[in-house]
Amino acid sequence: MPVVAILICHQLRLASCVHVLKVEFSGGLELLFSNERSHKLGVPPKIYGDTSSDTRPADITFLIHHLRDNRLKERVELFMEGGTLRPGILVLVNDTDWELEGEGEYALKEGDKIVFISTLRGG
Repeated sequence: MPVVAILICHQLRLASCVHVLKVEFSGGLELLFSNERSHKLGVPPKIYGDTSSDTRPADITFLIHHLRDNRLKERVELFMEGGTLRPGILVLVNDTDWELEGEGEYALKEGDKIVFISTLRGG
C-alpha cells in the first residue's frame, strides 16, 4: 500500500483502507492485460454513489469496471459487452463459480482470489 494511503488510514483510525486482491487471467484473456496472468490489486472496501452517504461494498461489478478502465490494454469488446462481462468468460471467486457467490454483487474481501477464464476458442 502506498505510504500516503497508510498515513491516511492511520489518521482516520481505519484498520484497512484497501482490500488487496489477487486477480488472474487465463484462456487468452491475459493477452488483453499486458500478457500478465497475475495481478495484485488494491480496491476500496466501500465505493460511493452520487453522494458521500450513498455507499456500498466494492463488488465484482466494480472490479470489472476498474479492470476495464485501469488495466485493460486493448480490445474491450473481448472482455466486456453491454456493461458486464462478455459471455464465455468464467469467473471464479476463491475457486468457486461466481454464480454460486452472487455474481457481480459479491462483496470483495481482503485476500480474495478472482480468476477470469476465457472459454471461447477460435475455429
